Amino acid sequence: MDDIVKQAMAKWPNVPHCYGWLALDARGNWRMRDEAAQRANGPGDKLANQALVGFINRNYGHDGKGNWYFQNGPQRVYVNLEATPFIARTDPAQGFVLQTGQPMPELEAVFMTEAGAVVLQSGEIVAQLDDRDAAQVLARMELAGRPASIEAILAWLEDDTEELSLVLGERRVRVERLVTEALQRRFGYVQLPGM
Repeated sequence: MDDIVKQAMAKWPNVPHCYGWLALDARGNWRMRDEAAQRANGPGDKLANQALVGFINRNYGHDGKGNWYFQNGPQRVYVNLEATPFIARTDPAQGFVLQTGQPMPELEAVFMTEAGAVVLQSGEIVAQLDDRDAAQVLARMELAGRPASIEAILAWLEDDTEELSLVLGERRVRVERLVTEALQRRFGYVQLPGM
């Protein structure tokens, strides 16, 4: 957390929290949701100012109830999550990188939803894979030790009797099926804080 944020929190400890104004979309973009976007239940405007995006990334965290927020000085701005608390992209040097710019630690688990979304887990970090990188990651999967085609992966989603794995160099991480509705409960996060 930035020092300026810590100082503001100490100076103004009782600033009310903010809900509904900031969102993280499924491609890792921060979105500002003004009153019109909130009324229309729209995604909001994508934030393009890199200094602001960096500030949000450095001051992004969660409370003990699984609500994710951006600490904006003394005010906690809760984040609506389109998918998971983090979004991952592939990176040739680091493997996977989060929307915050941090490399994702070594994967412990991989999940695939009924819709084909890939979800990565490392400790407390849960990140849905940006859909633009899905084809690249699916191409690194094996079914029962053999390269898996897209058709075979889709069939696995219907009947997961054989083991599906994501190949990461010398490691193989087993892929588990998980329905989208179970993600929040399984990983203890809230998609729409305050709702």
